[in-house]
Amino acid sequence: MPKLHEIIEHHWQRPNPVLATLLWLPARLFQTASALRRLLYRTGRLKSRKLLVPVVVVGNIHAGGAGKTPVVAALVAGLQARGIRAGIISRGYGRSSSGTHVLHPNSTAADAGDEPLLLYRQTQAPTAVGSNRIDAGRALLAAHPDIQVIIADDGLQHYALQRDLEIVVFPAADTGRLNLDLLPNGGLREPLSRLQEVDAVVVSGVTDTHRNTPFGLHHNEFHSRLATGNIYRLHRPDELLDTGRLNGLRVAAVAGIAKPERFFHTLRNMGIAPAETRALPDHAALTAADFPQADIVIITEKDAVKLSDGLPHSVWVLPVCAIIEPDLAAFVAGRLNIESNTGEETR
Repeated sequence: MPKLHEIIEHHWQRPNPVLATLLWLPARLFQTASALRRLLYRTGRLKSRKLLVPVVVVGNIHAGGAGKTPVVAALVAGLQARGIRAGIISRGYGRSSSGTHVLHPNSTAADAGDEPLLLYRQTQAPTAVGSNRIDAGRALLAAHPDIQVIIADDGLQHYALQRDLEIVVFPAADTGRLNLDLLPNGGLREPLSRLQEVDAVVVSGVTDTHRNTPFGLHHNEFHSRLATGNIYRLHRPDELLDTGRLNGLRVAAVAGIAKPERFFHTLRNMGIAPAETRALPDHAALTAADFPQADIVIITEKDAVKLSDGLPHSVWVLPVCAIIEPDLAAFVAGRLNIESNTGEETR
């Protein structure tokens, strides 16, 4: 039997008239409370604090699954390529520890959360997590005083932290829908009008068909699409999977992400047809029991950071990266007037 959150999330995609009637008033109450909270920060009734370096918030107005993490990774990599020292802060959702944690090579998903750990490993950028993002930012700067700009992974609605730029990641699949409502009647944290107040919008999940077509969400609009890399063995990125030799092997796919069907669809587009797919809740902790019996099990990089060696399966990882057009890093560096601290490109 479907769980309540599954019923509501299905309603967000295919509105149910009965649920729409029942959830309309709660959505209005949520909208009023959200607007009031933001007003209190804007008028100074609630205090926000500024860090010593510029802060760029990359967030969304959706309740998850907008494709934000690959955009953050691509932005940080783009800034690094320009010789700019960027750091990352995040809430660290899903971690088992509390307080502020500055990531180091031995950090685990339990210490930092799966997405911050993935960003740290992908970009090698200084990273810190904490429910109080101001404390996380201060701890990060104390540990890495050469940081020139901090990228806040999520936190668009975390108004206690002052920001110099706001970038919203908005899924392309929702660009044609004008009936999007706020929680719980819809999947939005803030109304669509919020898009006109931010500095830029990145439309994620853009296909080749729409790459050169403006969606008209913002005058500073960027397009992001995912590119796949070579599938590699878990914790052994130099050992690549020969996908041409999968015939006759039982292949399974497992994903604990916001929209696992996207991952399964990507595999099929690569010519890999899993005999079994297993979708787990977003940020779920994976164990050996979560893996189907198969010759090959393919997982996401977000799930891979939660796993240790010694699994009794042949586990392989599909890496993806965001390609953003035009150059988002150039936009950010120009807006903030940040120049290389090395005098040359570093990546």
